[in-house]
Amino acid sequence: MNDLLEGLKTNEDRYGYPSCPCRPATGVYAQDRDIICPCDYRDPDVSDYGACYCSLYVNQVIQNSGELKPIPERRPPDKMFPELAQPKPQSDSVTIPSLLTDRKLWYCKQCGYVTYRDEPPFQCPICRAKKEFFAEIRLVIQ
Repeated sequence: MNDLLEGLKTNEDRYGYPSCPCRPATGVYAQDRDIICPCDYRDPDVSDYGACYCSLYVNQVIQNSGELKPIPERRPPDKMFPELAQPKPQSDSVTIPSLLTDRKLWYCKQCGYVTYRDEPPFQCPICRAKKEFFAEIRLVIQ
């Protein structure tokens, strides 16, 4: 566990954010956003396997038994190897969320994290800013 925490600290010193020490980071915040601890894959991993990919987070059953099993990698290959990703076709059109829903776009004024939901989160999953730091992104259609 100390190795994992040291790895998080090393990555934070190196990149400016605590990227998961079990996955290679690019050093580009926008590309690594999904592996900033706790990463986007933690909750489904703990739900399905009892622990996250690096086993920093475990459920009560694993904590009591100490029996860890291998966790498959959920991170998409294009995130792990961005240089191999297929270029996206350029388009002048913009896709916006349906206007027939109560969901809104919210962004964290502290780190720029954007989410699409009914209300802003209670805490930013990236920088831990409180709900009050979120602002709604309003679309103006003319």
